[in-house]
Amino acid sequence: MIKTGTRLQSQVCDTQVIVVRSSDSLDDLRAGGVAMIPLDAEKTEGAQLDPGFSDGTVMGKRYVDASGAELLVTKAGAGSLSVGTTPLEQKTAKPLPASD
Repeated sequence: MIKTGTRLQSQVCDTQVIVVRSSDSLDDLRAGGVAMIPLDAEKTEGAQLDPGFSDGTVMGKRYVDASGAELLVTKAGAGSLSVGTTPLEQKTAKPLPASD
């Protein structure tokens, strides 16, 4: 299982993330349709960006999945984040209460 605080990188683009909240689902975490690897690991030769997962990531934004896993993007890239073939959603800020 991928632990909270783990830094990962994409094999097919510049995307890098930190795991903010871990979950068992992250065992199949992908960027650009290809499995993400630890920051210090060697990238697989010949890995290519899947056009179906090329929406990109935004630096500084958090991405979440249905199981509660949360990732913080530390370096933006062309590949979108997914668990298996299920895309992660960009976390939206909670609206502040009205100050009437």
